[in-house]
Amino acid sequence: MKQDRRCYLMGLAAAITAVAAPAWAQTVAEQASTLEKKDKKAVPLPKEGSLFPLPPTVELIDGKTLHTKDWAGKVIVLEYWATWCPFCARQMPHVEALYKKEHHRGLEVLALSIDKKPTDIPPFLKSKNYTFPVAWLSPALAKVLPKPAGLPVTIVIGRDGRVKMADSGELFAEDIAGIAKFL
Repeated sequence: MKQDRRCYLMGLAAAITAVAAPAWAQTVAEQASTLEKKDKKAVPLPKEGSLFPLPPTVELIDGKTLHTKDWAGKVIVLEYWATWCPFCARQMPHVEALYKKEHHRGLEVLALSIDKKPTDIPPFLKSKNYTFPVAWLSPALAKVLPKPAGLPVTIVIGRDGRVKMADSGELFAEDIAGIAKFL
């Protein structure tokens, strides 16, 4: 069912892009082309049940440093995304809702932006009022947390440090809400 919805939405997005303003369509097409070239070097999605080590620290976009040891024993949602990604734009509000609802139960989110310029990220986050931690996937961080193919990419790491779910492509509200079952 999810695959049928994804195919439908991808077709719909293609149709909208075909009739959208040429400048916008060209910009999205250029970014998608760049992402496609990068994705040829992308790592595969991690396998469910595999260990997923996090780096000891992650520099967040707001200048703070995240110490991942503080997340031991928690469920972690890694979310690869970009400010220009229409599928990410639809998915991220659901991630924010899950974070607000389940953070007190031990759910953490780390959103990893693949934008070319980290300066594009703060205005976007402010306009959306997202409260979860966000980092820019710098070349240094990408060596430790390489991006799998596709966008958005959602990886759920259980309390035991093992991958519980890994998915590439847009997830819908019920899919994101379903992540709470790993708590």
